[in-house]
Amino acid sequence: MSSRRSGGGSSSRSGGSRTSVKQLIKSLKNHSVNTLTELCRIERIAAACEDEADAKAFQEPMTAAWVYYVTSNQLLTELRGFTGNYPISADVIHDAHTRVRADPDSNRSWNLAWLCLNKMRDDGLISGYSEVEASRQEMWGTTVPTQEEVQQLAACFEYEWSVAVDTMLRHWQTPPSWY
Repeated sequence: MSSRRSGGGSSSRSGGSRTSVKQLIKSLKNHSVNTLTELCRIERIAAACEDEADAKAFQEPMTAAWVYYVTSNQLLTELRGFTGNYPISADVIHDAHTRVRADPDSNRSWNLAWLCLNKMRDDGLISGYSEVEASRQEMWGTTVPTQEEVQQLAACFEYEWSVAVDTMLRHWQTPPSWY
């Protein structure tokens, strides 16, 4: 019985697959691909590799590409694209990244972006940082807000940031985890 997955493309299955795999790996290494959608596309191709050598060849460059995606602020840029009304704070991502690096279970995936997005959602970072953002005086100018107004603004931040994180997490039908 074949273990081929549909939708993964034929680039890792055909005689010309070595060239395609090499091209994809090169694009990962030189960071010419650095968007969530494109990295996920390559990740799906890598996961669908039937050739063990091709699958192993993807491991280090794919891991490094996800690290670069987070540390080059591309994750922040893309999240801010989803949070136009209430731009997500860079502090949320920094805190999530710090927590992932300190978490001994973070080795469950090669995908730093996925790990960070999950930390943001699961560790309550979105809620906590939306309150911090809403409390900043620069949000209010010369107005001194009431606690109720701060909570209302925090709720707006939290909603928009949560939707953005959930939207990005939908790129993975299954967690990008080591098996």
